[in-house]
Amino acid sequence: MKPVVAALLACAVVAGSAHAATRAESALECGVAADMAVVAHSLAREHIQRPKADAIMARVYDVSASDRGKELLRDITDAAYGVQEEQGASAGGTASSQEFAEELYTTCMKRGGDMDTILGRRS
Repeated sequence: MKPVVAALLACAVVAGSAHAATRAESALECGVAADMAVVAHSLAREHIQRPKADAIMARVYDVSASDRGKELLRDITDAAYGVQEEQGASAGGTASSQEFAEELYTTCMKRGGDMDTILGRRS
């Protein structure tokens, strides 16, 4: 019975981590993620339609050869547009793109590349 429980727990851990936002693997990647955050948040603040924003982000950050890069770009853009929607719904939401990027970078560096608290978890 113990091996079965251990196997189930292992599967749960693997399944849970599959839904986490993409992790940065170095300080350099945290910096690139912060740069992506500035651009994505700026596009969201300017109310650029999401498909057009996705196309712009893909041109600026050529991640076509990297699945991790594509996931990170999508996670950051999702978060930027989500933050903008939340701020639009609340009175006086004035966080700047720079503040969003600084929060992402700080979190990334402090948590060893884990940006889930900023980027959220995919469902």
